[in-house]
Amino acid sequence: MKDTKIKTDLLDWLVEPGDIGVKYLAMRDLLKADGNPLLAVKKLAHEEGPIAKVLAKMKGEGYWVKPGPGYSPKYTSSVWSIILLAQLGASPEIDRRVATACSYILEHNLTKDGQFGVNGLPSGTVDCLQGNLCAALLDLGCEDPRLDKAFEWMARSVTGEGVAPITDKTAPVRYYAYKCGPNFACGANNKMPCAWGATKVMLAFSKLPKEKRTPLIDSAIKAGVEFLFSKDPAEADYPSGATGKPSGNWWKFGFPVFYVTDIMQIAEALCGLGYGDDPRLANALKLISEKQDNGGRWLLDYDYTGKTWVDFGPKKQPNKWVTLRALRLPLK
Repeated sequence: MKDTKIKTDLLDWLVEPGDIGVKYLAMRDLLKADGNPLLAVKKLAHEEGPIAKVLAKMKGEGYWVKPGPGYSPKYTSSVWSIILLAQLGASPEIDRRVATACSYILEHNLTKDGQFGVNGLPSGTVDCLQGNLCAALLDLGCEDPRLDKAFEWMARSVTGEGVAPITDKTAPVRYYAYKCGPNFACGANNKMPCAWGATKVMLAFSKLPKEKRTPLIDSAIKAGVEFLFSKDPAEADYPSGATGKPSGNWWKFGFPVFYVTDIMQIAEALCGLGYGDDPRLANALKLISEKQDNGGRWLLDYDYTGKTWVDFGPKKQPNKWVTLRALRLPLK
C-alpha cells in the first residue's frame, strides 16, 4: 500500500453505508470482524445487497433461467449465478436457497466421475468451469461427497493419472475435445496449456482444507504452481492458441470474475496456496499495487454490466469490489 493513511481511508470507504455487500466482505476479510456485528451485516447483505438480488431470480427448484446443467445463457444461468454468489459471500446458514442451488448444480451438472461440464456430460468438461465450480461450492459451504469426487477428477486431469488419452474412446475415464490432456491442455486454446483454466483450478485447490488434500491433489498442486511460475505472472506470456501473444484481459482487473481471468486472480490462487512471499510472485504483486489511482483505489477495468443479475459500478472508475480483491493480497 502507498501509506497507512490511504489504507485507513480505503477501509472507511469500503464499509461506508450504502454498499452493504462490500461492507460485509470488507468487515469479514479485512477487518476480521466476528460475532454479532458481523452477523448483523451479513444478514443485511442477504436481505438487501447483491446476494438478495441474485437469489430473488432463482427458481424454487434451485436453478436460474432454465433447468439443466445451467451453462447458458451467459451470464445469468445457474453456473454463473452460483459463481457470482460465491464471490459475494453468500451463506446457506443465512439463506437456505444457497444450499438448494448447490444441490441442484451437483445433481444436474456433475457427472458420476466428477466432471463439471457445460452440458452435464463428461465431454463438456473444461478446466475453467471445473475450477470455478469447485471453488464456488467450497466458498458456499457445500459439504457433499460428490464434491470430493470433483476434486479428485480435477487433480487427475492435471496429472494425467488414471485418465486415458482422447483417442481411447472405449476408456471409462478419458480426455475429451475441450479438456484434451494433462497440464491444463485445452481444445479451446489450440490444445495448449491454458493459464486461465490453470488459475481457476489452482484457486479451487487453494480453498480446499489441507486435511482433504490427498497425495494426488498435492501432485496436481505442485504441477499447477510450476506451470504458473513457468512464466513471470506479471507478464502472463503463457501459451496462447488464439494470437500467440497474451490476452490483454490479464491486465484488466474486474468484478465478478468468471472464465476470463486476470493477473490479480493468479496472485489470489498462489497466495492462497502459500506463495505470497515467493520472489517469483513479487513482480505481479508490484504490478497490482501500482494500478492504484491517486486515491489508492483500483478501477473497474473489466465488467459484465447488463450481462448478469447485478451491475457493480461504472467502468474505468474507482471500484469497491476490485479494491476489495486487491486488499486481500499481501501488497507492500
